[in-house]
Amino acid sequence: MTLVTHGPGRTRTSGELRALAERAGEELAEATAQEVVTWAAETFGSNLAVACSMAGDTVLPHLVAAVAPGVDVLFLETGYHFAETLGTRDALASVIDAHIIDVLPIRTVAQQDAEHGQKLHDRNPTLCCQLRKVDPINAELAGYEAWVTGIRREDNVLRANARLVEWDPVHEMVKVNPLAAWTFDDVLDYAGTHQVPVNLLLTDGYPSIGCAPCTRRVEPGEDPRAGRWAGLAKTECGLHL
Repeated sequence: MTLVTHGPGRTRTSGELRALAERAGEELAEATAQEVVTWAAETFGSNLAVACSMAGDTVLPHLVAAVAPGVDVLFLETGYHFAETLGTRDALASVIDAHIIDVLPIRTVAQQDAEHGQKLHDRNPTLCCQLRKVDPINAELAGYEAWVTGIRREDNVLRANARLVEWDPVHEMVKVNPLAAWTFDDVLDYAGTHQVPVNLLLTDGYPSIGCAPCTRRVEPGEDPRAGRWAGLAKTECGLHL
């Protein structure tokens, strides 16, 4: 199995994309989420993709699809998701006008177990994330000029300075974070108002949801991402570094 990509392919150079990101980062610094996604849709068209984990960020593809019907929504199907996460993916697909793409790793879980041993996520979570998340999304994003993420500044200190539009030097593309200034309550309010399906785990002690083996409930007063890779120094899977 090889990694499959779906993007139309870039037409702008890295220099042109970086200039776009830097200019928009300044001009849209105080914009609303709707204004940001409208700019992104008008600027990039089919070269825009939305990354969605099917947790609290389901409001993200809803926002984008409202101004860019048929937009590609990338969902990392790691093989380790909670049943609630997969159910959210199916529910969302039925209510928005978007092309939801399951981004798959090269190896199935069984094939990875055969090569690296079972429960690699317990022994080397960084490698597991690399194989099941980072490598697949990197290959996929290479076919687009901009991606929209659900990063919010309140998530943790690493995301506290996220801009609404910024340059992504790792993928050499424009990164759009329309929810950066939103709170967890803002996300739930939007979902309720617009009847957007959200992961049921969000209201069951999981404000940040990843793969089931590496996610636990968050205690009152803890960082929203404290339940991810609990007990380890690891706080990010590597997609946003």
